[in-house]
Amino acid sequence: MSDGATARGSATEREEARKIAEGLEHLSGFGNEHSSEAVPGALPVGRNSPQRAPLGLYAEQLSGSAFTEPRAVNRRSWLYRIRPSAAHPAFTRTGNGALRSAPFTQTVPDPNRLRWNPLPDPAEGTDFLAGLWTLGGNGDVTQRTGMAVHLYHANASMRRVFSNADGELLIVPERGGLLLRTEFGLLHLEPGHIALIPRGVRFRVELLDETARGYVCENYGAPFQLPDLGPIGANGLANARDFRAPVAAYEDVEGPVEVVNKYCGNLWTATYDHSPLDVVAWHGNHVPYAYDLRRFNVMGTISYDHPDPSIFTVLTSPSDTPGLAGVDFVVFAPRWLVGEDTFRPPYFHRNVMSEYMGLIEGAYDAKTAGEGGFVPGGGSLHTMMSAHGPDRETFDRASAAELKPQKIDDGLAFMFETRWPVSLTPQAARAEHLQQGYDDVWQGLERHFRPLH
Repeated sequence: MSDGATARGSATEREEARKIAEGLEHLSGFGNEHSSEAVPGALPVGRNSPQRAPLGLYAEQLSGSAFTEPRAVNRRSWLYRIRPSAAHPAFTRTGNGALRSAPFTQTVPDPNRLRWNPLPDPAEGTDFLAGLWTLGGNGDVTQRTGMAVHLYHANASMRRVFSNADGELLIVPERGGLLLRTEFGLLHLEPGHIALIPRGVRFRVELLDETARGYVCENYGAPFQLPDLGPIGANGLANARDFRAPVAAYEDVEGPVEVVNKYCGNLWTATYDHSPLDVVAWHGNHVPYAYDLRRFNVMGTISYDHPDPSIFTVLTSPSDTPGLAGVDFVVFAPRWLVGEDTFRPPYFHRNVMSEYMGLIEGAYDAKTAGEGGFVPGGGSLHTMMSAHGPDRETFDRASAAELKPQKIDDGLAFMFETRWPVSLTPQAARAEHLQQGYDDVWQGLERHFRPLH
């Protein structure tokens, strides 16, 4: 049945949206060939595009990969909708707001370590799309390579519909619940969850609380997939069964609906005479997902040394070089530390990869929290070969700690890690919430070297 077109804005409307979100059903399994119908008989049997699709619907394929890519990486879904996507007027350019795209060439690439406080409060009436603020990235949207780091801060639900032709969107809420209405159905997100919206999928974001804040990784390259497990074996890290895909739910709405499309770095708008979220049934594997990061099955040492952060990879976008990702999404979830004779926080290092780190809740075990520190909603950037690691306070504490089993359960942090340097946007380089003096956290690391002779 249709979920209807709910209004979006007041406390009553948020309460209604939350009731819908908390009662949702879903399909399980990342990368599966899913199928779903909101009305019995809407899915054709035995073929994808019959001469007359059931119930007077239109059959339409949405391809997230080239037709001839290998089956293992081929992404496509068949949608059965009230009107075909082709039924719309011309798009016209509209303002990009604070949203930017690669190539990021307006600033000189900066090798310094940088950290930002959370985004400032938005103006009244700012929805998810208007609240997107680009920090930086790499690659080129027209070549489908690289990625971008965005943050969002919103206080209003979307009344328009958005789609991104430039790449897929990995949404990481830090504050406030979200209800995502997509062409495939509805997904519910809370802080600690993530959502993956594939390239080209239309969706709308409704707020379940007064405000919402978080992070977005825009992946221009190969779609995210689960990493290979190698010597780990058949199980561990993010389990495919824990990813939630939506069940079909459609809007049968007549009347003007603004649809915004991101294409080659710019926003384009058109006013439809109907809602494009009108898919009554679908099947395929190019679908949106939600995932609870607390279900991540953490692997780690049970003898000595701190494992490389790659062991915490949730999703990876492979590049043309095996093992060298265009972008990885990594989570530092609750876990036990038991390494003997081991410095347990993340070690000092320099990395060929570039790392943007965000904090969803609590504290990160390698950085001091609190005002002026690494706080939820903030983020740090350690780009290619910049030296970083635990701050002085953390180093001193961990070096003297009694090494008994320790549960890390008071924080949830993540990282967007990419093979290319991350160049900043001018707005990020000059932001008032850019912390000054971040380098100072490593000052005071004393000389302890004592030659034996």
